[in-house]
Amino acid sequence: MRNTIVPEFSATLRRVAAKQKPCLQGVLFDWDGTLIDSYDADSSAYLAMFKEMGIAWGIEELEKHYSPDWYQVYRAAKLPRRLWKEADRAWRAHYAKHQPKLISGARRVLEAIRTKHRLGLVTSGDRHRVARQLREFRLTRLFSARVCSGDTLKKKPHPAPLRLALRQMELQAACCVYVGDAPQDVEMARSAGVRAIGVLGPFPTEQRLRAARPEFLIGSLKELPNVLNWLRNGRE
Repeated sequence: MRNTIVPEFSATLRRVAAKQKPCLQGVLFDWDGTLIDSYDADSSAYLAMFKEMGIAWGIEELEKHYSPDWYQVYRAAKLPRRLWKEADRAWRAHYAKHQPKLISGARRVLEAIRTKHRLGLVTSGDRHRVARQLREFRLTRLFSARVCSGDTLKKKPHPAPLRLALRQMELQAACCVYVGDAPQDVEMARSAGVRAIGVLGPFPTEQRLRAARPEFLIGSLKELPNVLNWLRNGRE
């Protein structure tokens, strides 16, 4: 069963709400699997690339070792480092054959919460690809910070990308939440001092996301406004 609030954390959150005035200014998001349903495009591109590189991987192996950091996937597949650039090129070429769509309700949720919170984007995705998709979906203007792969030396789950976005937005970590669909999102948020909201999406990360124990776990992005209202008002 998909719970909106992870029960183990409810007591802690009640104590926090009782001790301090609610503070929620910024809501930052992951991109792939959180706001955009890119799993079919991503997995198809991976499998085509692996075939091109002579690696006998199928969907089971990919789902078992999937990570937002694609170099972790390359390592798991034992792809020699000297071939990583060629693998990147092949993946991009195959990905370009697909047209991912926004997660159901994503636009409506973003438009609703932007009236009360500043929005940011922190993704492991390539900047050229993510910027193009933001333009295509007419979402660029919604985010006051957009941090992509390569903007920091360290990748997610290191807190550097999220900290960069917070500096750009001039917001304190304690007054922000990060919404993502992978355990690496939770780890990054926790390391940066930001509250983590896990959302179950199309990528094969549900079991590991649950194990990461985000402060909140929602079954759909459509549930996010209710969680933000809970945090903002300091309610149980």
